[in-house]
Amino acid sequence: MEIVQQLFSQFGVTWPKFIAQTIIFIIVYWVLNKYAFGPIVNVLAERRRRIAEAQENAEKIKQQLAAADARYKEILGQADVEAKALIDEARASAEAVREKRVQEAIGEAEGVIRKAHESIEQDRRKMEAEVKSAMVGLVAATTTKVTGKILTADDQKRLNDETIKEIAA
Repeated sequence: MEIVQQLFSQFGVTWPKFIAQTIIFIIVYWVLNKYAFGPIVNVLAERRRRIAEAQENAEKIKQQLAAADARYKEILGQADVEAKALIDEARASAEAVREKRVQEAIGEAEGVIRKAHESIEQDRRKMEAEVKSAMVGLVAATTTKVTGKILTADDQKRLNDETIKEIAA
């Protein structure tokens, strides 16, 4: 202990001052520990906890993002397949509609042609009737001039019938 006293005396430390400084140090340490170090340690612990939570949340978000990306790719693939199916269906439908329109146009054209043939046939019959009528009149007029006599109704009828028979043959 003498060495300690000698050391203290060389440095100018006196026991009453050393004990007082030690007590003050202990009181200051206790006050700082209670009112400064404790809250600082609590704040640091809370920060560590929040950092750990943030890292856990970041990991969860990465997993959710990976799952969402996989789901996005799956949905995109399904949409692509459905779009191709719709395009194929639309093409088939368009082809069917086109074919139907072509058939309708062909049917309409055939109807127009048939009506044109019917109209031509009617016009031909009408013209034949007109020609026959004109021929009968000409034959009667020619016969009257050639024979020089007026034909009776029976003669005109007989000549008309003979002319019609010859024209028809």
